[in-house]
Amino acid sequence: MTDTGRDTDADIDTDTDADTNATGHSEDPNAEVQYHLEVGPDDVADTVLLPGNPERLEKIVAHWDDHEIAAHHREYRTATGTAEGTPISVTSTGIGGPSAAIAVEELARVGCETFIRVGSCGAIQPEMDVGDLVITTGAVRQEGTSDEYVREDYPATADYEVVSALVAAAERLGYDYHTGITMSADSFYTGQGRPGFEGFEAAGSDALIEQLQAANVKNIEMEASAILTLANVYGLRAGAVCSVYANRETGEFRTEGESRAAETATLATHLLATMDAVKREAGADRWHAGLSLEDADEDV
Repeated sequence: MTDTGRDTDADIDTDTDADTNATGHSEDPNAEVQYHLEVGPDDVADTVLLPGNPERLEKIVAHWDDHEIAAHHREYRTATGTAEGTPISVTSTGIGGPSAAIAVEELARVGCETFIRVGSCGAIQPEMDVGDLVITTGAVRQEGTSDEYVREDYPATADYEVVSALVAAAERLGYDYHTGITMSADSFYTGQGRPGFEGFEAAGSDALIEQLQAANVKNIEMEASAILTLANVYGLRAGAVCSVYANRETGEFRTEGESRAAETATLATHLLATMDAVKREAGADRWHAGLSLEDADEDV
């Protein structure tokens, strides 16, 4: 779908059409085709992968059986297809919590129920290598978007079924991975302990990495906590898997492991579908230790 050239609410003349703006909104949040993503209920699967970079979409769908582009508007690029016979979608979110929250909001409104962030990150623990995967179990909410939904002490936790599926996928694929707490920031530079323009240092930034390390935080990125918080608020499932591009402790940097994160999230989507089928067969509401994925899915 082509870009319509529409802009945000702040740039729209709300006086030009009183009939379409009777409620004070320039778009209808309950419309079938969503305002920013330009997708409807028939365009997406139940599970959606959420990379930040629109260019990452092609690298993700390379692991699928087939796909079609469903929409492309601004930073939001969406494709839907199948992987291992399982329906799957991907929508790029752009950088940061605000645009990621818009994606979750609008995808939820057209029926999506499971979200997996697929991205890159900086590791802060010395034993983590560039190219490793980090599977988030929870996140430090050092971004402002989720604060506009819930109080600041509300936890940003990953759904344990999504975490289990991501771990199982990484194990099956033989990829090195770590599980643990992620910190999500709003700023790539000062918010992650880097100097700003001309060496500017924000208050407390010099001690940020050390404090996070002491708290056993594994990695830093910019979207996970907003995605996890919204999913929990709305009763949806969400998780995150990121490839390590840099280790802030060792100083190593390489753009490596992107395909591993994409492949892991893709296989996890299929495993989640299998887990859901096993739950239905057993009459269980949630996955538990008494259920067996291997018995139900020996051919994966």
